[in-house]
Amino acid sequence: MAEGPAGPELARAVLDAAKARRQAAAGARRRSAVRGDGEKRLRGYSGAGPDPRDPQPLGAVLDKLVKARGWQQPAAEATVFGAWEKVVGPDVAQHSRPVKLENGELTVEARSTAWATQLRLLAGSLLKQIASEVGHNVVRKLHIHGPAAPSWSRGPRRVRGRGPRDTYG
Repeated sequence: MAEGPAGPELARAVLDAAKARRQAAAGARRRSAVRGDGEKRLRGYSGAGPDPRDPQPLGAVLDKLVKARGWQQPAAEATVFGAWEKVVGPDVAQHSRPVKLENGELTVEARSTAWATQLRLLAGSLLKQIASEVGHNVVRKLHIHGPAAPSWSRGPRRVRGRGPRDTYG
């Protein structure tokens, strides 16, 4: 006769060994199922319901990426320039353009001095419109100026010295 467990003891020993192998294999699978960013990767079919493994719309993926990288503020600032017409409306956008945005202060150049004056009067409502479109504290102050005048200080027709003055008096 063979020495060792027999009957129910043998069955119990085989069952315990199988459970130990299964747990060891499951631990190895769990370690390999974790991606480099710490997020657990699911395996198998996703099934009928929604699942994170399902294809996602590009906008949702970009929103998740922007939030994960902390790019909300630069994205909002870019929206001010990229969607100026949507942010301030077509009438204002037709006669003005954003020039620069630094420390929450937006510089806007108007097409004419009359439009610059009009935009200065509308500055409060423009700030509200911008805040509703891109978020609060992206633009805190507006600097509005008219078109840049041409400079006559350089060029082929420049006269050295004081230049022509009124000599009729």
